[in-house]
Amino acid sequence: MIELPLRPAVLVPIVALAAVIIRQIFFAGPKLPKLPIVGAKEGDWFPTLQAKWRNTMNFKAAMMEADTKYRDQAVILPLFGWSNVVLLPRSEIQFVNEQPDSVLDMHTQAIEALQIDYTCTDPYLVHNPVHHKIITTTLTNQIGNLVPDVAEETAWGFERHWGSPSDYQEVCVYDTLRKIVGCVTNRVFVGKPKCRDPDLLEVGMAYAQDVPLYSQLVKMIWKPLRPFVAPVITLPIRFRTRRFESIIIPEIQQRLAAYDARQNDPEKKSSPDHERNDFLQWTLKQAKESGDPYMWQPKTLAGRILLLNFAAIHTSSFSITNAVLDLASSKQEYIDELRAEIEGVLAEQGGQWNKRAIAKMEKLDSVMRESARKNSFVTVGMNRAVVAKDGVVTPSGVRIPHGATVVVPSYVVLQDSTVYPDAQEFKPFRFAEQRSDESVEYVKRAAKAFATTSNEYLAFGHGRNACPGRFFAANELKLILAHIVLNYDIKLLPSRPRNMWFGLNRIPPMQATISIKKRAR
Repeated sequence: MIELPLRPAVLVPIVALAAVIIRQIFFAGPKLPKLPIVGAKEGDWFPTLQAKWRNTMNFKAAMMEADTKYRDQAVILPLFGWSNVVLLPRSEIQFVNEQPDSVLDMHTQAIEALQIDYTCTDPYLVHNPVHHKIITTTLTNQIGNLVPDVAEETAWGFERHWGSPSDYQEVCVYDTLRKIVGCVTNRVFVGKPKCRDPDLLEVGMAYAQDVPLYSQLVKMIWKPLRPFVAPVITLPIRFRTRRFESIIIPEIQQRLAAYDARQNDPEKKSSPDHERNDFLQWTLKQAKESGDPYMWQPKTLAGRILLLNFAAIHTSSFSITNAVLDLASSKQEYIDELRAEIEGVLAEQGGQWNKRAIAKMEKLDSVMRESARKNSFVTVGMNRAVVAKDGVVTPSGVRIPHGATVVVPSYVVLQDSTVYPDAQEFKPFRFAEQRSDESVEYVKRAAKAFATTSNEYLAFGHGRNACPGRFFAANELKLILAHIVLNYDIKLLPSRPRNMWFGLNRIPPMQATISIKKRAR
């Protein structure tokens, strides 16, 4: 037998690289305006392709180059997994924010970036995101009513994953907190007892990891071939989706039957509503009221819950992990001051967690905003697809064609000492001090809250397309951090474990640990 000189394990990356080069040369998409290319160097034979490699391997350097060399002008930002991206200067953030969806569209860009038509088993759920209305209305309006449930689930989660050690014990911050965030978030999504089902949580988190990964693989395939090849590549996603459905559909069927029974019984229909107060119940009711049978199919409802897990759990887990590591590597007096505020406000509220109590904890809010500023996952923001037929012309006169993507800087702004004095330093009460300055008008002081967005703070996006669930997420994260500060002592770290760059994303150190012990209260 003649042995092949190249085995499949060697051939795969070679073929993939060849496919990327061919795609870059022959299928590069809309022709971008002649602008500086971030990451390109004099003498490059393939400046865009070589810049893609450099920028993907060191995106932080790419951001710093764009900000120092080209701060006031638009540039081309090559990156593997992204194509035809124009980075606009920070002076044009407001311009992007003001463009209608018929010109610059976030939804179209997200569908393309995550290759939703292949990574989601029912793409219509994303193309028709009716659940967004529930997030912006019902979920936001119910935050106060949900606080006791969130507090109860938080206590349960920490008892299960951190326990009550009488002496210091080591815990992996991200691994344990993502499980706690998972059960707390799903307490609001699907209620008890499903929110504590470890299989549901693991499948939901695995799905959230798979979608970004497999979307990158799909984008390496020539577009005409994707309908044939992508379904094979994304099989693991389909398996996870089926597994998630098998876990949650029995609960959905039970609720559908109960809902129909109430609607068919005049006495029960007119009696006070004793339905569950969680997202599954709200979306079920919305589906029934739509009159469209597709909307209340169990798979449809299960798919919406899975998408919520994808959108919520990972980002919240990153946020709380960063906040805990920031506090653990700061000063004990900061923790003591924060603890004093939490205990004082709770005493005023009779020891009960409620929306008013969380709102009064301005130092707690400041810690979360400052941690988000220092460690935001969002390194470039307001990603928008140019959908206007004739493209769009920026204030600086650059015409960006239809089909391209525009982004604006976020990381470099959040780390800029001219915007945030001593930006490289973690100042936990930076924003609480600004909010307490009564010489500043109330509206400007209120704009320093954790969930409030601005051109200089894109951690949740900005404008009408800002994260719709940010107000709930902010309350949930603050309550979780408050529980830690009240109930555990943390052995201070000598230095802050460094965040990691994964392409254009900045994530907390997944393996970082801290030593904690239960406090006697």
